[in-house]
Amino acid sequence: MSSQLFAQELLPFVENYNKSNYQGDNQIWNVVQGNDNAMYFANNYYLLRYDGVKWEKYTLPDKTIIRSIMVDGDRIYSGSYQEFGYWFRKNAKMHYVSITKGKKVFDAKDNEEIWKIFKFNNKIYFQSFNSIFVFDGKSIKKKPFPFLISYCFVIDNQLLIASVEKGIFRLTNGKIEKVNGLSLLENNVIHAIQKHENKVYFFTKKSGIYVFENNVLSPWKSSLNDIFKSANINVAQFIQNNKLIIGTANKGVYILDLNDGSYKNINRNNVLMNNSILSIGQDSENDLWLGLDNGITHIEVNSPISIFYDSSGILGSVYSVASTPKGYLMASNHGIFKYEGKQLSLIQNTQGQAWNISKIKDQYLIGHNEGTYIYKNDALSKLSDINGGWNLTKSGINNSYLQATYSGVVVYNNSNDLKQKTVITGIQKPIKYLAQNRKNEIWAADNNRGLYRILYNDDYVTTKVENVTQRSKINNDFGVKIFEFRNEILFLIDNSWYTFNSIANQLVPNELFNTNFKNVSDIVAIDENHFMVLQEGLLYHITAQGTKFIKNCIQEKYYKGKIINGNLKVFRDKNSYLLNLDDGFISMEFKYDGKKNINVKIEAFNDDILVKNNSKINHNSELRINVISGIYGASKPDLFYKINGDKGFFPVKEGLILLNNLNSGSNDVTIYSNDGLNYNRITGFQFVVARAWYFSNLMIFVYLILIGLILYLYYKWNKMKYIQKLELQKEELKHQKEIMEMELKAENELNIQEYEKHILELELQTKSSEVAGKSLSIAKQSEMIENIQNILDTESDFNKLKSEIKKAIKINAVNKHEWEVFETNLNQINNEFITALSKKYPQLTSKDIKLCVYLKMNLSSKEIAPMMNISFRGVELHRYRLRKKLGLAQDETLSKFLLSI
Repeated sequence: MSSQLFAQELLPFVENYNKSNYQGDNQIWNVVQGNDNAMYFANNYYLLRYDGVKWEKYTLPDKTIIRSIMVDGDRIYSGSYQEFGYWFRKNAKMHYVSITKGKKVFDAKDNEEIWKIFKFNNKIYFQSFNSIFVFDGKSIKKKPFPFLISYCFVIDNQLLIASVEKGIFRLTNGKIEKVNGLSLLENNVIHAIQKHENKVYFFTKKSGIYVFENNVLSPWKSSLNDIFKSANINVAQFIQNNKLIIGTANKGVYILDLNDGSYKNINRNNVLMNNSILSIGQDSENDLWLGLDNGITHIEVNSPISIFYDSSGILGSVYSVASTPKGYLMASNHGIFKYEGKQLSLIQNTQGQAWNISKIKDQYLIGHNEGTYIYKNDALSKLSDINGGWNLTKSGINNSYLQATYSGVVVYNNSNDLKQKTVITGIQKPIKYLAQNRKNEIWAADNNRGLYRILYNDDYVTTKVENVTQRSKINNDFGVKIFEFRNEILFLIDNSWYTFNSIANQLVPNELFNTNFKNVSDIVAIDENHFMVLQEGLLYHITAQGTKFIKNCIQEKYYKGKIINGNLKVFRDKNSYLLNLDDGFISMEFKYDGKKNINVKIEAFNDDILVKNNSKINHNSELRINVISGIYGASKPDLFYKINGDKGFFPVKEGLILLNNLNSGSNDVTIYSNDGLNYNRITGFQFVVARAWYFSNLMIFVYLILIGLILYLYYKWNKMKYIQKLELQKEELKHQKEIMEMELKAENELNIQEYEKHILELELQTKSSEVAGKSLSIAKQSEMIENIQNILDTESDFNKLKSEIKKAIKINAVNKHEWEVFETNLNQINNEFITALSKKYPQLTSKDIKLCVYLKMNLSSKEIAPMMNISFRGVELHRYRLRKKLGLAQDETLSKFLLSI
């Protein structure tokens, strides 16, 4: 019994590209492949180009919407609003040439957009909904339509015009005439007209498909026609192998096989990004490219690979798959499923983790978390309650089968009656992999770690369990895998291959597999000469020919991120292989075709500038090498590269080689293909990395000059230091001599100064005494004069008076020479004072200075008057004037002020 869950299909592989990939707009109005094998897309305001490695986008000079494109030779014609022209490629960039620029092609009142471009009778036709414009390479001729049309089509060397309301017309010798017998097509929007096997198919937007055969037009006799009426056909195209592709506005794309009437509908419910198909294109591999309302889709309709998708998540991760006469069986983490008649259903009461499906004759043994089931004649029954049937392997010594379970090993001796089973007692380990090539001996790999050699007797009782990895001193024995190849058992332990040496009783490395299969993380057998390996993240199909292995790399895009690590299983279905994935499975057909001729193109860019072969690039810059094969589908070659003759071959991932931190000088990148046995050189690219600016010829010359200058300066410095040292020593001797002389001289001078000082002090004392004496003498003379004055006042006798006066004068008269000596001495004593006073007060007269000297000597006005030969009042008046000249305040004493100078 089963319960139907949902419809599902085995579909061709689909690649989706959204706006984040190509950085463009929504609608893709046209898809074509150029003569350079690149794919071109009319994407609203952009012309997109994709060569399998890099997306490029370009805009028209007037930034109008590109509605249509068409390839003719090396030109990509494009049509836009009141504009059409062509693109050509030069220096890895697309360049646009307008055909209409400067020509009066469009009327100002016309609202013309070019929606289709095609070639007919060696002329290029640009079609709008109102007119066609014919370009013969030089001139443009406009042909207006008398009615609104959808599109024009070339059928049997005739140009058919599909009007919106009036049916089908043909253009003959410049005249438009109606085609008879097609009245059913009136008032229909026709989006495609195709001829196939002497029949003409008319694809209408809302009325389905009509077929014109034997001059009779009738609706297409297919149950799908009613679906297409509501689906709104946008585009349609016949392709090879008698297939018809129909793109709809709301139900995705239909791929019809007219040989058997089968079809596949790829839509939003399975793998398509959206259901609105605007355009269809084909590449050189006859695979499809769909332009969507939002995005681009590549469908490998001619690929030997098909994929069973589960977008709902109900199926879960598939751990094993097998083909049945009616469809497929799948063991997943959600239970056991069957797929028959495009219907996927869960087999009742099988919910839970299912691990493995093995086919034994016409029955299927299914290992499940809850036990083991057998599926035969569309019926499922439980065979065993022993939990967890991980794997089943055939014994190498008889027709029995060994099953690895959570709790040991189960043996099925009779393939005709699987209910006859035996459990090997004495072992309760979770065994994941098994192998047998000797009687009563089994090799078992623990689910966690360790490889065991199990010996048992004829009663299936364990007699010995030996940990072989421990005996062989292999410390890292986690996740051991057992692989049987040509009656030999191999063990994959910690990325190395071993076989068991019975003489040494331990594991020894296997040279053949260690040489060919390094860094293998998983391996699964298909038959005696075929197996698969997961090596360094890539999946390879291996064909063994003697001691040689033909390696066919399966493109990573088919399984990237979908392989269940440690649970890789393959089921052979005639000439195809079924490989489990975490959201379904892959059906692959492998054929070894030998060496193929492969042509690749290299475009290298340095700082987004195209680098030609043997060119020079800047030092310490990035070089992006695009390796373009022009092949997008399953036949895309496996490419590898070497740089500067390195020993290893590196895979070219996604067509890009990214090189950084390159050494200066010549570099050589060589591209190789791999035919499964050998690496074959395809092409190469040479370039030169410039020396760093600090290693340029100029800088090397500068460095040499600097080094020479440094050495010269060092030599001069050393020489100068040596000379300085000699001079310093000489100077030191000289200075020492001078110091001694100076010390002696200073000592002598000091003694002389002391002596002279003493003499001066004596002289000063003498002068002071003389001055004092003279001062007293002058004072006495003054007193004498005063006495004479008194005599004159008191004596009346004139003669006597006269005699007395003469006598007094003679006795007390001051010698003129003595007075001069007095003044000279006085000036010498006060020389510093007089000099300082003259500098500070240059306006003072000699008489003022003389008064200042007397005042400094603390002489009174009375004593000063006779010395200056003026009266007492004259001294007072002179003192008053002197205070003014010195700028003294009223409260300042003149004598104290003069003493401070």
